[in-house]
Amino acid sequence: MEFTRIAVDHTVMGGVPCIRGTRIPVTRIVKMVAGKLDAAAIVAEFPQLTEDDVQEALLYAAAAVSERELPLRPTA
Repeated sequence: MEFTRIAVDHTVMGGVPCIRGTRIPVTRIVKMVAGKLDAAAIVAEFPQLTEDDVQEALLYAAAAVSERELPLRPTA
């Protein structure tokens, strides 16, 4: 999948993936969704974003997680 709304630039936020043309990190959007905010509420807080930006940030985060295994503690 091609991500046209996400930019990684070492001169912006130290290379953290952000919504293109902003300094809003993908992780910020994911945390807001995890905090039970919907796309409309996120756009209300960051009017420079669109709901499509929020959707692509979530897709990008999902793709990033599927690219590697994350260490997890055993539950038992």
